[in-house]
Amino acid sequence: MNTCAQTLVSPPALPAVASDSPARRLPGDLAIWFFILAELLAFGAFFIAYAFARANNVELFNEQQLALDRNAGALNTILLLTSSYFVVRAVQAAEAGQGRRAATWIAGGFACGAGFIVVKLFEYTAKFAAGVSLSSSTFHMFYLVLTFFHFMHVILGLVILAALWNGARKGRYSPGNMNGIETGAAYWHMVDLVWLILFPLVYVMR
Repeated sequence: MNTCAQTLVSPPALPAVASDSPARRLPGDLAIWFFILAELLAFGAFFIAYAFARANNVELFNEQQLALDRNAGALNTILLLTSSYFVVRAVQAAEAGQGRRAATWIAGGFACGAGFIVVKLFEYTAKFAAGVSLSSSTFHMFYLVLTFFHFMHVILGLVILAALWNGARKGRYSPGNMNGIETGAAYWHMVDLVWLILFPLVYVMR
């Protein structure tokens, strides 16, 4: 009887908490995040220097900023945003075990990135033909240094995307082997992020 009473008044057992939930992690190799942080710090230093120089000569910066091709800059913004979207879809396809589909998405991202290079080369050609150089003015010095530094990062990103495309086409990436494609995607998104700051700072903000 006592045993029965104890059973009735004892609290129900609480459900066990699952302890095998996956731990959160940074996508890709840890080394790429140190590299990304270093690159963002470098760009940040450039942006701060640009802001100080502009504050000391607002009229000159505003005047010469108007001569920049904002349409080309806006087109390149769309191209990089679209490219990053394609790379996201490539990672998702690889996670779903669809290597061929991932390769197709990466090819689209590469094409948009290559379009960025073409547009930028046309823009540089027009500027050089107009006599713009590093010594033309403080604004032109910052414009060329900032955009060319980013330009070189885009070229490196395209090399990485080409390697990812080759790996995805060969079925190298799968739900259990995502490190390579996640590492490359993280770098490419960094390139996109920097441009999203650089474009309004140099081309638009007055």
